[in-house]
Amino acid sequence: MNAKNKLLDLSADDLELLNSPLGLKQLFAEKKVDVYRALRLAKYEVRLRELQAELIKVQNSLIENNRKVVVLFEGRDAAGKGGAIRRISAHINPRHYRIVALPKPSKEEEGQWYFQRYVNKLPMPGEIVFFDRSWYNRAVVEPVNGFCSPTQYEIFMNQVNDFERMISESDTTLIKLYFSISQEEQAARFKDIKSSPLKRWKITKVDEQAQELWDKYTEYKVEMFQKTNTTIAPWHIIQADHKTEARIEALEIILEKLRVF
Repeated sequence: MNAKNKLLDLSADDLELLNSPLGLKQLFAEKKVDVYRALRLAKYEVRLRELQAELIKVQNSLIENNRKVVVLFEGRDAAGKGGAIRRISAHINPRHYRIVALPKPSKEEEGQWYFQRYVNKLPMPGEIVFFDRSWYNRAVVEPVNGFCSPTQYEIFMNQVNDFERMISESDTTLIKLYFSISQEEQAARFKDIKSSPLKRWKITKVDEQAQELWDKYTEYKVEMFQKTNTTIAPWHIIQADHKTEARIEALEIILEKLRVF
């Protein structure tokens, strides 16, 4: 099918979008014009803006009602968690949200109750906290890479549901998102990151072993879902091989959970 015939497949709305500033930007973003790619990305941008605008309204309601919200972003390395958080938080009131991405615990924190460093980051009334990885490091990343003992892992798994129940019973909405990607897509993203001088810093020693340890990660991930997918704090699994679709789905889930306020 040639380009002319392809254009015949487009609706009037599609053509109008392609001829808009947003559509033209996507159409000529690459040297080789790809009409359907440009249309898909333009539709993504339109939908993203709609959802971002709705989130602003929802956040205003949360602030007025002194509601507290925690959103966990979990998933394998390079699953797109950080990118999703940036799009979701792009236009909301910066005084009423925080992004938490905790580094390796200090010596002092290693001697504390495991959840303590996370308790200290929970939201104030009227605030949303986005966790770019969370206490669930101990459910998957730490045992896979030998960063915790089997006993520490078992204690965590025995306490986490009660911990989340206490959060929920403290007038806090807890939303747990898991970004799921295929092994092939993770490999492709690592290759892209390594080849980019602007992204190369993102690769860590843990990332470098992720492909080799894929099956072990899967084993612990399945165990995590089985034991921590509760009625109070269920997991929402997002298929994330396509970043744009994953971001939209994440925003839709968050809004669905928060519209009641």
